[in-house]
Amino acid sequence: MSLVKIKTRINGKAIESEVEPRKLLVHFLREDLGLTGTHVGCDTSNCGACTVLINGRAVKSCTMLAVQADGNEITTIEGISRNGELHPLQKAFLEKHGLQCGYCTPGMLLTSLWLLKKNRNPSEEEIRKNLSGNLCRCTGYQSIVESIKYGAQLMKEKEEEQEMPVR
Repeated sequence: MSLVKIKTRINGKAIESEVEPRKLLVHFLREDLGLTGTHVGCDTSNCGACTVLINGRAVKSCTMLAVQADGNEITTIEGISRNGELHPLQKAFLEKHGLQCGYCTPGMLLTSLWLLKKNRNPSEEEIRKNLSGNLCRCTGYQSIVESIKYGAQLMKEKEEEQEMPVR
């Protein structure tokens, strides 16, 4: 089978690669690039464990071919922390116990980050609706919802902190 050349940015880094035309993005990220934080859960797009951000929008990477990523900006769970510091939403999931086994957590985090970029103060109903495409078999979701609310607060505080002039 002939390979197709793609160029993309993944977690801020320019990537050029040759891929099989039928290779799913989730497998390209995990197998070719070693970004194993993107999980393969169901292979049917039901669970959301494979969620990544494509040009800032939450997408299940098991529903997209790697060749379709050509020219796009992709963010995986490995790309949301900065300089070794957890993203405020990651901190919130730790502090509010929004994870147990952790398998669904990368997808939950990226889906939630997408929501919070669109809506800085979502209601519980909006959070639950946004998470409807992500399955967790461990937590019962309440701690995830609380984590997202707290994460929104931490993100706002961090944003305000960065706007303050240094004296």
